[in-house]
Amino acid sequence: MSSTREHSDPSSEHARTVASITSRWPEHRVGPSLARIGALCELLGDPQDACPVIAVTGTNGKGSTAIMIDAILRSMGLRTGRFSSPHLEDITERICIDGAPVEAGRLDELWTQIGPMVDMVDARRLDGIVMTFFEVMTALAYAAFADAPVDVAIMEVGMGGRWDATNVADARVAVVGPVAMDHMQYLGDTLGAIAREKAGIIKPGATAVLAGQGPEAAAVLAEHCAEVGATMVREGPDFALLDRRVAVGGQLLRLEGAGGPIGDLFLPLHGAHMAHNAAVATAAVEAFCGGRAVEPTVLAEGLAAVRAPARLEAVHHDPLVVLDTAHNPHGVRATLAGLREAFVMRPAIGVLAMMADKQVDAVLELLADELDEVVVTAVRDNPRALGVEELAEAAAGAFGPARVHAATDTAEALGRAMALAGASGEEAGVLVIGSVFLAGEARGILADDGPGPGGGPLTVTVPTGP
Repeated sequence: MSSTREHSDPSSEHARTVASITSRWPEHRVGPSLARIGALCELLGDPQDACPVIAVTGTNGKGSTAIMIDAILRSMGLRTGRFSSPHLEDITERICIDGAPVEAGRLDELWTQIGPMVDMVDARRLDGIVMTFFEVMTALAYAAFADAPVDVAIMEVGMGGRWDATNVADARVAVVGPVAMDHMQYLGDTLGAIAREKAGIIKPGATAVLAGQGPEAAAVLAEHCAEVGATMVREGPDFALLDRRVAVGGQLLRLEGAGGPIGDLFLPLHGAHMAHNAAVATAAVEAFCGGRAVEPTVLAEGLAAVRAPARLEAVHHDPLVVLDTAHNPHGVRATLAGLREAFVMRPAIGVLAMMADKQVDAVLELLADELDEVVVTAVRDNPRALGVEELAEAAAGAFGPARVHAATDTAEALGRAMALAGASGEEAGVLVIGSVFLAGEARGILADDGPGPGGGPLTVTVPTGP
């Protein structure tokens, strides 16, 4: 995985590229419109139409579902492009070709080519603003996939669906993962309203692959499919997770697909939510193939090859440190269930940072029931981040003051939590949770492909006391 550490020289071309793109309107401030991305794509020759598209939306699990779709399609011999957001460590992760992030130099070349056309769109101030960071990254992805070229593009929708920049393409297959409450300030404050926004990726004549939904969201999605003449493929009636068993390093699945039951499928990820995502991904690939079943050996090869960083990922041992990106109540519940199933943590120490616009109190209540202590911190250089003092005060209300510790940054928080775990016995462990940005910072410090061989001991200062 590429990392910003590799491009820290501010004079480097890649650093200039990153600075230029990230200086734009940030992705947490949306400009609900397809006008700007549409205008840029027209100038680029409509690269979004260069290959068939599978769009993936939902509140949680869309990133891992997209990764699984990518892996299965590559096991079939297809060349894939995959767009995802946000990134953990470097923006190159957002644009993957054949499962690997685009090279930094290639991204620099693309920006050199596309930048002048972005300036042209900026000058028009469509809907009153210049192009956003997310819109530019989406256009870069479509251009990279057209140039490669790839056989299929898997596009993880950023927010909502109807006006998300990825929706400039007409997806052949539209995947909607579980709909839950998140981004209410933009998508609406009911499940029905949120589902209506996400349903916007389902275009006339497409196939909609729908994960299991609550009644309110299911009704909205079904109504939209009927309105646009899309074919529905639903979890439960049309495909299913039949069974799963915990295995070393992951789980064994039995799925019901277009060709009937398929068993003994190893997925190197943890948790029931990931097993359901695998069922959805399989159904998406079958829909892309016109409803034909995927050959069992090909499916097994694809799922076994899945790699999803920071999804209940163990990045350090002695003590055990597990990373996850869950940041809303729906995702946190799934993560905690997977953690209980896959790992032993007695006691469990949390490292927590959150964005101020998330459901902080609800997340803290869930964590307080599972974690013995928590170290709160804030991610660096992020205007959305909830301050350490404010998060510590909220955490004290849920955990009680004696169970809450504070740290100024991620490295200090990891050191504090690891020290607490190290002093608490061989079964103690650390869960890093609450923000994708936090998971990225922690992964950069501790993961095997981070700066120090084997991770933690070479990069984290562990205090001698709690």
